[in-house]
Amino acid sequence: MVSLRYFVLGLLAQKPMSGYDIRRSLKGLSWLISSPSPGSLYPILRELLRDGLVLMEVVPGLDRPDRKVYSITEAGDRALRSWIGKPIPPSAPLKAFLMHLLLVGNVSSSKLIGHLRQRREQVGTSHATLQEAAQAADEDTSPGRQLALDYALALATAELSWLDTILERLSEGPLREGMLQEASIASTT
Repeated sequence: MVSLRYFVLGLLAQKPMSGYDIRRSLKGLSWLISSPSPGSLYPILRELLRDGLVLMEVVPGLDRPDRKVYSITEAGDRALRSWIGKPIPPSAPLKAFLMHLLLVGNVSSSKLIGHLRQRREQVGTSHATLQEAAQAADEDTSPGRQLALDYALALATAELSWLDTILERLSEGPLREGMLQEASIASTT
């Protein structure tokens, strides 16, 4: 399970935001994370504030209500880096890995490479298991099982290709804008 608490900290590490801004950012990530309701987001912000991980500033509105803008503190940054720096368990869903990637600007290149290598190892193990299962399948294997196996193997193969391309690019130098898109294109050609 991915912690929304730390993901909110990651968003605030990128720039100060109001609760509305955070909800809008999360809504833009609906392909990855369901947008939290105000009833779940604002208690998280209050906890972060109480724990000293964020600060809140009231920004007066000219022709509209005042805005509460949250920013991350040094303690919040340390907590975020600690969370991001922890290995992602092999049993964690793909979403956990993707959410860590979204917050990549908050970690060092060495930690990013570590996460990517860890993911490469996990997917490699899964890929090997899938290949063994595919080889063990026979004509009595149900069509649905064969399709599911083929699909899982294709996904693992594609992810391994992407990871290998990204890791090779990162070994050439630091992460830069557009590198992931270039690598995604390269891994599909």
